[in-house]
Amino acid sequence: MKTCPRKALALAVISCTSLSAAAQTETDADDIQTIAVWGTEVKSSSLSLNKESMEIIQPDHISDLLRIIPGVDVGGAHSLNQRITIRSMDDKDLRVSIDGANQNTYMYHHMGNLQIHADILESAEIDVGNNSVINGGLGGSVRFKTKDAAALLESGNQFGARIQGNYADNAGDGLALTGYGQLTESLDFLAYFNSVNRDDFEVGGGKILNQNDEEIPGTDGTVRGLKGDVTDALVKFGWQINDNHRLKLGYESYEDKGNYSYRPDMGLATDLTISNSLNVPLTYPTKFTRDTTTLSYEADLTTSTKLEVSLYQNQSEFWRDERGFINIWPEDATINQGHADNTGLNLLAKTQLFEGELNSSLTYGIDTIQYKTRLLVDGEKRASEDSHLTAIFIENRLSTETKFSFIPGLRYESADVNAHYVNDKFSAFTGALAIEYAATDDLLFRVSNTELFKAPELAEVFIGAGINDIANPDIRAETGDNLQFSMAYEDEVLGADKFSAGFTAFDTKIDHYIYDYAENADGDSIKDNIGDMRIQGVELYLGYDWNNLQTLFTYSTSESELDAFDEYASLENARIDREQGDTLSISLDYEFTSVNLHLHWDTLHVDALPAGPDLDGPTLENSKDAYMVHNISAIWKPTENINLVFGVENLNDEFYASQSSRTGVSFHPRFRELYLMDYEPGRNVKVTLSYRF
Repeated sequence: MKTCPRKALALAVISCTSLSAAAQTETDADDIQTIAVWGTEVKSSSLSLNKESMEIIQPDHISDLLRIIPGVDVGGAHSLNQRITIRSMDDKDLRVSIDGANQNTYMYHHMGNLQIHADILESAEIDVGNNSVINGGLGGSVRFKTKDAAALLESGNQFGARIQGNYADNAGDGLALTGYGQLTESLDFLAYFNSVNRDDFEVGGGKILNQNDEEIPGTDGTVRGLKGDVTDALVKFGWQINDNHRLKLGYESYEDKGNYSYRPDMGLATDLTISNSLNVPLTYPTKFTRDTTTLSYEADLTTSTKLEVSLYQNQSEFWRDERGFINIWPEDATINQGHADNTGLNLLAKTQLFEGELNSSLTYGIDTIQYKTRLLVDGEKRASEDSHLTAIFIENRLSTETKFSFIPGLRYESADVNAHYVNDKFSAFTGALAIEYAATDDLLFRVSNTELFKAPELAEVFIGAGINDIANPDIRAETGDNLQFSMAYEDEVLGADKFSAGFTAFDTKIDHYIYDYAENADGDSIKDNIGDMRIQGVELYLGYDWNNLQTLFTYSTSESELDAFDEYASLENARIDREQGDTLSISLDYEFTSVNLHLHWDTLHVDALPAGPDLDGPTLENSKDAYMVHNISAIWKPTENINLVFGVENLNDEFYASQSSRTGVSFHPRFRELYLMDYEPGRNVKVTLSYRF
C-alpha cells in the first residue's frame, strides 16, 4: 500500500474548517474520504484526499496523531493527562466519544477527559469548531472509533493476524497483538491487545530547569512520576444479518496504572516543591480504568434511507492510594475512588428526499446521555451527582442546478442537572445555516453560522463530586454562535501534480461563559457565569505535490477575550488559559517507490505568547515560551507483510512544554513560587516492527 505524509493528515482534518476544492457540491458523509494513520483513519470533509497509510508517524500518544492539525492541540505529557484542545477550548467544551460512547467524564482537574492508546483506533473524525446542529459542543467534536475486523480482513482471506513491537529510547516499549476473521459467512470477530511499558523520560537538553533557567537541585534531567503500564484490550463481534443490516457488539477494557505524581499536569518542579515542603511522597499508587460496552446497528432501511444506532455504557474509575499523607494530614490519608458512568443512545439517519433540479438530503437523529458520578473514600460513598442530556436534531442539504447549496439545521437540547451547586433543567432550540458556492470545479466557498448551547455540567469527581460546591441556583447555560468563512482550492497548476490551498476565518462568541473558579463577594470560589467570551482566528494550508515529493505548509492563530460582567470586572479581557501562540508547520515527504522506502521530515513552530490576564492560569507569570520541534522518520516495506519504521522525535532536543499544557509560575501562600511546566520529552528515537499474517 502506498504511504502518505503528515500533509494528508493536516489536510484531512484541517477542520470541518476547510472544504473540498474538488468538483463536488455534495459533502454527504458517504462521500467523505479517509486516510490511514498507523492503522487509524482520520476522516474529513476534504473530498480531494485519498485513503493511504501513515504508519510513518508511530503514534503512542494522541498528540502524535492530532498536534499537527491547525487549530488543534493535545496538552499533557503524562498518559493520564491527554487533553485535547480545539481553538483554545479544552475537552470540557468539546464532544468526545469512542465508538459512540460519550467520554466527557470530568474526573479530576489534573487529568484530561481522554484515556485511550492511539494504536487501537481505526478512525478519528474531528470537527474544528461547531459548524452543524448534529454533534453539539461549544468548540467542536472528536469522534474516535476502534478497530473493526471488516476493515482489517484482506479480500479472499478468512482469518488474519498482526503482531507489532515498538521501542522508544525516551522511554518505553510496547507490544500489540491482533486476531480477526470470519467465523461464518455472516459472523466476524476481532480480538486485540496492546501493552505499553512507560518509563520516566528525559527532557530536552538533559536538565530540569526552573523559571530562571537554573537546574533544579536534586534532579538529573529525568521527569519522575511517569513510570507505569498501560493495557488496552478490545473484543468485537459483527453479524451481517443480510446485505442491508449489520449488528455489532464490542467491549473495550483500558487500564493505566503506576506510581504516578499527585498532579500529573503541573510538572516535576511543582511536585518536588510540594513533596519536599510537606515531607510527603513524590508519587502515589494510581490506577485509571475504563470499560466500554457498545451495541450498534447499521441498516439501509430503503434505497434512500440509512440508519446508525448505538447503545453504550462507559464506566470510568480513578483510584489512588493517598495514605502517604499520614504524617501531615491523617484525616486525608485514605484510598480514594472516583466513578463516572455514561449510559447513552445515539441514533443517526440520512434520507435522500428527492433528486433533480432541487436535491434534498436530510440528516436527523437523537442523542441521549445519562451521566452519573460518585466518590468513595476507603470504600464508603461520600457524594454523588447525575445529569440527563437529550438532543433532537435535523439538517437539510438543499442543492440546486445553480452553483449554490444551502444547509439549514435545527437542534433541541435539554439537560436535567442534579448537582450540589444547582438542581435545574436547561433547554434551548439552536439553529444553523451554511451556504456553499462552487465558483468552479476547483474552487469552493462556504459561510456558516451555528448557534451554541451547553448546560452547566457536573463537578469534578475526585475532589468531592461537588459536595463542597457553593449553591448557585441562578447559574445559566452557555449560549452563543460560531460564524465561519472558508475557501478551498485544488488543481494541477504551477507545475504541480496537485496544488491545494485552504483558508478559514472564524468568530466564536460564548455568552454567559461559565468559570469553575469565580470568586463571589465573600471571597469564596463558585461556579458562575462571568461574562461573554469571544474567540477569533484564522487557519490555512498550502500543499504542493510534484512527482514523488509532497510538501505542506499550515498556519493557525486565534485570540480569546472575555467581556466580563460588572461583578467580575477584575477578569475583564482575560483569555482562555489553554490559548496558544501563532502556530505553523512545514513537512516534506519523498517516496522511493522502487525500494518501498518513504522518508519524512516535519517541523512545528509555536510562537511565544505574551503575559496577560487569563482564566485559571498561573498567577505570577503567564507568558508562554516559543518552541520549535523537528521530527524525521522513514518507513520501509521489504515485503507485503513486514513494515519497519524508524524515526527520531524532537530531533533538536528542544526543552519545551505544549502551550495547551500547564506552564508559568504561580504563587501559593504555603509553598511560595510554583513553576508549572508540564515538560515534554526530549530527543526520542523510535523503532516499530510489524508483521501481518
